[in-house]
Amino acid sequence: MKTGTCTVEVLRGEVVESQHRVHVAVAHADQGLIASAGNPAHISFVRSSIKMFQALPFVESGGVDHFALSGEELALCTASHGGELFHVSAARSILAKASLDEAALACGPHPPMHGPSADALRASGLWPSRLHNNCSGKHGGMLAYSALMGWPTDGYHRAPHPVQQRIVATVATWMGIEQDDVEQGIDGCGLPTFALPLDAVAEGCARFAAAAADGQPAPARIFAAMMTHPEFVAGTDRLDTDLIRTAQGRLFSKVGAEGFYCVGIPSTRTGIALKVEDGALRAAEPALLAILHAIDAISASDLETLARYARPRIVNTRGELVGHIRAAVSLGS
Repeated sequence: MKTGTCTVEVLRGEVVESQHRVHVAVAHADQGLIASAGNPAHISFVRSSIKMFQALPFVESGGVDHFALSGEELALCTASHGGELFHVSAARSILAKASLDEAALACGPHPPMHGPSADALRASGLWPSRLHNNCSGKHGGMLAYSALMGWPTDGYHRAPHPVQQRIVATVATWMGIEQDDVEQGIDGCGLPTFALPLDAVAEGCARFAAAAADGQPAPARIFAAMMTHPEFVAGTDRLDTDLIRTAQGRLFSKVGAEGFYCVGIPSTRTGIALKVEDGALRAAEPALLAILHAIDAISASDLETLARYARPRIVNTRGELVGHIRAAVSLGS
């Protein structure tokens, strides 16, 4: 396969001031890799971009029904949320349904990612709690899974724990790689994260999308929760939420730290994984939207609706527009 290129340029005026190189893999559930840019076999930590897969063992075990989780709460299990009040309430509810509380969470506290929520919390004189952590929904789901299976909740975030062993086995299966070949590190929230080839991740997302399209119960249920409640996947003024809404449920998207992104498109049984080589989020969002447009997953009208992410404006301290960011994509196939 001839590989293409994906570059994100940062312009001041009309002069390119900086550039970001992006590696891309586009896969089909039945055909494997179908398009790429840069190095489609690039290995990187996926960070939070594969939370759909991390939620699968819990959903497959019947945990959603056992604890009567709502669609919003299931969507939060896949989220990197903004710490808005409705996110915090849903995370607390997941724990309460499993007869647990905030103290069981292994993730550390940090201010809400949603700026107005962080400002409101600070103005109230309260400190951020573990529930404000953007991964508290994922942690809550893992704790509920431990409670369901009768496993100890202490240490649920450590690699040897049965929850994490089930998750790494699930990830390896969906990505089509040997479990022993999965390199692990520790994510920002304290959970294991996995270093995987982009093409394997894209194929895993394609398989997940196809499974949702085919009505396989667990993938279909997770996909439906994300599509029906996109505000619980990320939040206000976040690309994942706005993209899912703009695409009207045609795709799921999930950001990961350090410039990683995953997308699945059930109707075309397609998956996408991208990694900005230098880890810049400012490059990941324009690159993702340019790629989606290049493969006709979103329209020109959708791209215009999402212009704030596709072509971000650069403003100086005087509020003056001084530049913008743009992505140039030429996919090889």
